[in-house]
Amino acid sequence: MTIDAWRLAESAAGAAVLLAVTAMPTAWHALDTSLTAVLGGMLALLTAGVYALHAVTFDCFRMTRHREKRSFSYTQSKD
Repeated sequence: MTIDAWRLAESAAGAAVLLAVTAMPTAWHALDTSLTAVLGGMLALLTAGVYALHAVTFDCFRMTRHREKRSFSYTQSKD
């Protein structure tokens, strides 16, 4: 199993946006090397989490051929 570069880039961008919106406005005034290391660790952790979530979700859809069946019974009613 290899790392998908596009999925990794999307995960890193999502994690960066999340940190920029939530942590940076507060941490900007006290930014030093130790806080930068903590934010870098948070970015890596969030990126890994989002990557894993996307990998599990999209690989599950691919293995079950969910897209080909077009069966969205939980989201669409037949009424």
